[in-house]
Amino acid sequence: IIKEVTVAARIGGGDPASNARLRAVILKAKEANMPADNIKRAIQKGTGELPGVNYEEIVYEGYGPGGVAVLVETLTDNKNRTVSEIRYIFSKNHGNLGETGCVSWMFQTRCLIVVEKEGADEDRLLETALDAGAEDVKDEGKTFEIIMEPPHFENVKQALDTAGIRYTLAELTKIPQTSVRLEGKEAEQMLKLVSALEDNDDVNAVHANYEIDDEIMERMSI
Repeated sequence: IIKEVTVAARIGGGDPASNARLRAVILKAKEANMPADNIKRAIQKGTGELPGVNYEEIVYEGYGPGGVAVLVETLTDNKNRTVSEIRYIFSKNHGNLGETGCVSWMFQTRCLIVVEKEGADEDRLLETALDAGAEDVKDEGKTFEIIMEPPHFENVKQALDTAGIRYTLAELTKIPQTSVRLEGKEAEQMLKLVSALEDNDDVNAVHANYEIDDEIMERMSI
């Protein structure tokens, strides 16, 4: 998260009031109980007020088992190291690293807000979110996922805050337009690929367009 704060400040400036991306990352950092001093120093490194490592954002694209489309968002201070590691992870886990643009067209950039279902009034949540500009509200079992286009992100968050509706996550994400259903061995291989990518220190986020039964997901998480 520290790297995300630094990059957001470098790209859009160190004032959260005028940098929506920085605001979202600061919220994420606070939810992770990151000390305020650490956040401040990360911002200052991004703006150049303090010396620091120059991180670069790079998105890698590839395919997983069953032809699943995979986007890997990274923050790195060494492109050669990162691409070598990402390529190795793909090849070791029944996938392959592709060319820029090979799968990114399958995803839409959206903002995601997650609300815990326990204690939430569904009708009130739907009305508040949709009236503020949300595109969709999905029931995901234990949570509600509110999806919106980036220009409506702040409006929806403010509407939820005003209504006293607490959320546990608010971030920019990628939503696949189509999905690939996986079962059996391919499903297990895909989950191992995602896990290996997420374990890499340079990886910030992994997006993929697979659908896997909850039973398999639960078994693999044990």
